[in-house]
This record gives sequence, structure tokens and C-alpha cells, in this order.
Amino acid sequence: MKHRTFADRVFDWTNSLALLLIAAVMLVPFLYVFSISFTTYKEFLQNDFILLPKTWTIEAYQFIFESSSFVRSLWLTAVITIVGTLVNIAMTASLAYSLSRNMWGRGTLMFMVLFTMLFSAGMIPTYIVVKETGLLDSIWSLILPVAISPFYLIVMRQFFMGIPNELTEAAVIDGANDLQIIWKVITPLSKPALAAFGLFYAVSHWNNYFTGVLYLNDPAKWPIQVILRQIVTKNEATATLANAQALLENPPPAETIQMAAILVATVPILIVYPFLQKHFAKGVMLGSVKG
Repeated sequence: MKHRTFADRVFDWTNSLALLLIAAVMLVPFLYVFSISFTTYKEFLQNDFILLPKTWTIEAYQFIFESSSFVRSLWLTAVITIVGTLVNIAMTASLAYSLSRNMWGRGTLMFMVLFTMLFSAGMIPTYIVVKETGLLDSIWSLILPVAISPFYLIVMRQFFMGIPNELTEAAVIDGANDLQIIWKVITPLSKPALAAFGLFYAVSHWNNYFTGVLYLNDPAKWPIQVILRQIVTKNEATATLANAQALLENPPPAETIQMAAILVATVPILIVYPFLQKHFAKGVMLGSVKG
């Protein structure tokens, strides 16, 4: 083992201190949001900056969970995220596997995929397509138009091309068809890739608000991010979330409602990561240089 000099130890201490400062800068905003969501209105008015409240209250959380619009949007977002991610993975993996094998028209399909990475139709043509296909004001308008990411498709294709052909050839000899090969041979070997891209797709669905604003006219179908937009940017916390019962119970101030809503909308997608961490570390290295 190499002897560590004083300069090496100073370098390590400096790096550790810098990383701690960066972590603090990143964590303080989250701690502030967390604290304000549990702060009483009186304490909020008396202090400009709160990291830990002296008196804890859950009035803001009671209010947002008594709001039918917030609970419904949270449920719809969960459904959109789960269904959308499954559709994304199924379609991306299917097309990526097809493009990784010797199939007729592979070059043309690959050109079409690359073309969409360089040129997009734009907002208005896409809106017209969504409208003419009958997806307008439907949660499918948030899923089907973004069913396949060209970049993820290309990276997953490269991953599939790294799987030895001998495995698929052996499965063909045993009488397996293409679907059986994908399900029983390719999928078990592709867990890191599927987990990584599944997480990317899920985060994209969960955080998406623009297409919800663009394609959904019915407030009852708004996902959680559109509700957050109404609460935070338009400062309509009480008007957006209040129902008849909540209005009669003197709702908490808009500031604490905003922070509670932000926290509730952020935590679920953070919980998913630990369950995929084992595969995620391998999946993010897809396409890296191997030596």
C-alpha cells in the first residue's frame, strides 16, 4: 500500500469538506420546504427563515389530503407513471431488440429513429396529431406520444447487440419464438438496462406538466404537476385544492400548503430509487468504453 503523505491527507480533507458544503447547499432547500410544511402560521409570520419549527403542525397535510382534487391528481399521476413506464419499456425494448438483429428494413427504421433525434415536428403539429387521433383530453395523450425515446432506444439497441447470438440461436433450436426469446432470454439478461431506463421514463412521467397543460382541458384529469403549477406559480393554493368541507374549516395559509404539496409530490418518486439501485448502477454505464 502506498504511503500517504501529509499533502495527500490535506487533499482528502479538502475534498471531504467541499463535498459536505455542497451537500449542505443541496439539502438546505429540502429541509426548508419540509420545515415550512409543518410550521404554524404564527411562527411562519414571525420568522423569515426556518430550518426546524418550534411548534409542529400537520394542518397543511390534513388540508391537501382532504382535497379531492389533490388526491385524485396524485392517484392519476401514479397510474400514468406506472402504465406509461410499462408502455415505454415494452415498446422501446421490442424495437431495440428488432433493430439489434438482422431484419428486413432495419436500416430504414434506424434512419427514421435518428431523424426524430435531429428534427421534431414542433408543438402545434404534435397537438394536431394528438387531437386528430382522439387522444385530446385523455391520459393517453401523456403516454402514447412519448412512448419511445430515440436516445434510450439507441442505447438499449447497443446493449442488446452485446448479447451473444449463440444464446438466441440455442433458444430457436429449442423451438422458442421471438416473444419467448425476448421474455425468457433477453429480459433476464437486460435487468440493468430495463431498470435504468424504466427509472428515467418514470421520473419523466411523474415530473411532466407541460403536456398536461397542453392536452388536458378537464381539471379532473390534471396530474399532480399541473396542480402544483396552479398552487405555486399562480398562487392559487386554497382555490385549487379547497372543497366545501375544507373551506368551512379555515384552511391553513397558502405558503404552508404549497410546501406540503411540493413535499408530497416529490417523495413518492424518491422512494422508487432504492428498489432499483442495485440494477441502476450497472444500467447507467451502458454504452461506456470497456477495456
